Amino acid sequence: MPAVVVLGAQWGDEGKGKATDQLGSRVDYVVKFNGGNNAGHTVVVGEEKYALHLLPSGILSPGCVPVIGNGVVVDLEVLFEELDALTARGVDVSKLLVSSSAHVIPSYNRTLDKVTERFLGKRQIGTTGRGIGPSYADKMSRVGIRIADLFDETILREKVEGALDQKNQILVKIYNRRAADIDAVTEELLSYADRIRPMVADTSLVLNQALDAGKTLVFEAGQATMLDVDHGTYPFVTSSSATAGGAATGSGIGPTRLDRIVGVIKAYTTRVGEGPFPTELDDDDGEALRKAGGEYGVTTGRPRRCGWYDAVIARYATRINGLTDLVLTKLDVLTGWEKVPVCVAYDVDGVRHDEMPVDQTAFHHATPIYEYLDGWWEDISGARSFEDLPINAQRYVLALEEMSGTRVSAIGVGPDREATIVRYDLLDD
Repeated sequence: MPAVVVLGAQWGDEGKGKATDQLGSRVDYVVKFNGGNNAGHTVVVGEEKYALHLLPSGILSPGCVPVIGNGVVVDLEVLFEELDALTARGVDVSKLLVSSSAHVIPSYNRTLDKVTERFLGKRQIGTTGRGIGPSYADKMSRVGIRIADLFDETILREKVEGALDQKNQILVKIYNRRAADIDAVTEELLSYADRIRPMVADTSLVLNQALDAGKTLVFEAGQATMLDVDHGTYPFVTSSSATAGGAATGSGIGPTRLDRIVGVIKAYTTRVGEGPFPTELDDDDGEALRKAGGEYGVTTGRPRRCGWYDAVIARYATRINGLTDLVLTKLDVLTGWEKVPVCVAYDVDGVRHDEMPVDQTAFHHATPIYEYLDGWWEDISGARSFEDLPINAQRYVLALEEMSGTRVSAIGVGPDREATIVRYDLLDD
């Protein structure tokens, strides 16, 4: 059975939670390998809607083991709030495993995140202010705090003190904020130790043993390709590796063990936060997409910027990740347009670019070159086979497939868990 990576092929919010949840009912482990609670998944199960921020979507699938891998940064307060909320709704959360090597988000990093973003003014990145970036920076600077540190008070206090040696200077002397108290921070982190201890494991070992035993694993990316710290629209990116390579480093399994790389992509494009967005619509069409698609952030509630499908970005995501499949979501949102534009290339100062420009300035000045495909008016939410779709909707999907460079294996036609057309089984060997 395969190991499958599920990741966003645009700027996030593509519907990865739904895709992972559908796979999760048929797999043994679902692994979150990057990011923190700065992103969210909405999963609809029957009449119930679940908003997940830190937990893997597989936690909603009975029999599936959800795993938070070493590449994640964990806000312990948020973790337990989510677990308590799901428990209150009758969801069994007892199988959750958390890597002992995952880093935690201490309170001082949330403070630093917020004050730093305000300090940037017009140069703001668009961070959610949840301490994600500063915690990844601590990890790379080797002053981070890991889950395992919670179980040794002496080591924990030393690490908190070491981190605050510099951070308190920044808080007080640059941002005119109160210094973080070493004892208070240490005690707060220690207060979580007993509750999280039963969940903590060497998840790299667990996952490799599961693969050896023929189990099926899904690796779920937070954020998306265009927000990847290396391959996204830097500096308007997240702080972790949201592409396929991050699945290996963020979970502790070798890249040769990954069998399938699935990119989840909307039938149009959205993004949140700052940064360039060539197909963005600041008109009635953009507002219509936002309303029809419910384009507001699960975690922040922020309205998402909306635009037409960008095949240049889709080709880039296919190449960077080595995509084997696309899951096309929210096709139903496009119902009712006479013509549906698709960006097939960019114009940069009179020069056509069929692939991503190599530098930030060119991408910032890129204007879309569109092809216009015929639209449809029929309600497609009940379609369960490709042939059930109106002919123009079929042609739209096939055109995107050709432009994007990989097959469209599943198509979302509504928000419900079952509102999906499966063209190719993602778990077939």
